[in-house]
Formats: sequence, C-alpha cells, structure tokens
Amino acid sequence: MRATRIVFCALFAVGATVLSPSASTAQTAFTLSSTAFADGGLMPKVHECTSGGGQDPAKKNESPPLAWSGAPAAAKSYAIVMRDLDNADLIHWVIYDIPASTASLPQNVQHVYRPPVPAGSRQVYYRGSASLYGYQGPCSPSTVNTYEFVVHALDRASLTGLNSSSSTQTAARAITAASIGSARITGES
Repeated sequence: MRATRIVFCALFAVGATVLSPSASTAQTAFTLSSTAFADGGLMPKVHECTSGGGQDPAKKNESPPLAWSGAPAAAKSYAIVMRDLDNADLIHWVIYDIPASTASLPQNVQHVYRPPVPAGSRQVYYRGSASLYGYQGPCSPSTVNTYEFVVHALDRASLTGLNSSSSTQTAARAITAASIGSARITGES
C-alpha cells in the first residue's frame, strides 16, 4: 500500500510538471500602463477637465499617455474606453480603430473625430459638460473618483458600424462585442 502511494505521488508530480506551461510557452499578460500615473495612483491635474468654471491653469483636459503590451496575437485593432467608476460608469472617452501596429497613445490626443495620431483612429463625441470629440478628463471638484481606462484588442480592423454621430454607449457596446482581450488601469482624481 505504501509503495502504491509513493508511485502514485511520483506520477502525480510528473503529470503536474508536464501539464503546467513553462515560462517560454506561457503567453505574456496583456497590460496597460501610463507614464503619467501608477495604477490606482493620482492623475496629474493636466488630465483634468477645463469645464465647470474652474480657473486652475494646471487643468488642461489632456488625455494621458497610455501604452500596452502582451495583446492577443489575433488583434486586428485596438480601442480604449475610459469610465468614471464612481459616477454610474459614465463614459468619458472612446477612441477606436487604433491600428494593430500601434501599442501606445501619446499625451493629449487631439480633440477631433479623426485625430492625426494615431493615424486611422476615430473618437466618439462626448455629449456632456464639454461637448467635444475625444477625451473628457475628470470633473469631480468635491470628490475623489476612480477613473478606469480599458484597452480592448479587437477581432476586426475597423468598427464600420460606428460613425461621427455614434454615442459613447453605442461605441462601448460595439467594442465589447468585438473584444478578444482587454487590459485596464485606474487613476484617482
């Protein structure tokens, strides 16, 4: 009986070793980061909104720089959705049709439907206090809210069903439907 147990344990150990992926074959984790703030950290004022009547010159409503790695190999494009998690998941930014060859966004993506960088991308019109295309920074003057940035790897090169009139909710649903993987980072403001 004891010998049977030893053999069984040895076989179990060998099987576990064979079945567990080695470091060389394991897929790299899909991650999103920013040089402007650490995950869960405080977002600099330059990324806060300029609407709301505040006169703080540090608030410039500039999108933060974002970079991602480890995306699924099948990704044909990327999209980013930013939400205020403490305000009913209010969507502050949607940028999509980011080419698969792109792995980062610079700080201050232009506030236009088709920004020149990254070439080919499109942004949704934010219908809120600012009414503009693209990024609408945190606007929480009396509270500290958590803002989530999610990069989605998409199974298609273009979300052809979206256009310059699409709402943030419509765009977010289309992105989720086409997503084959995602990574996130949060910031406080």
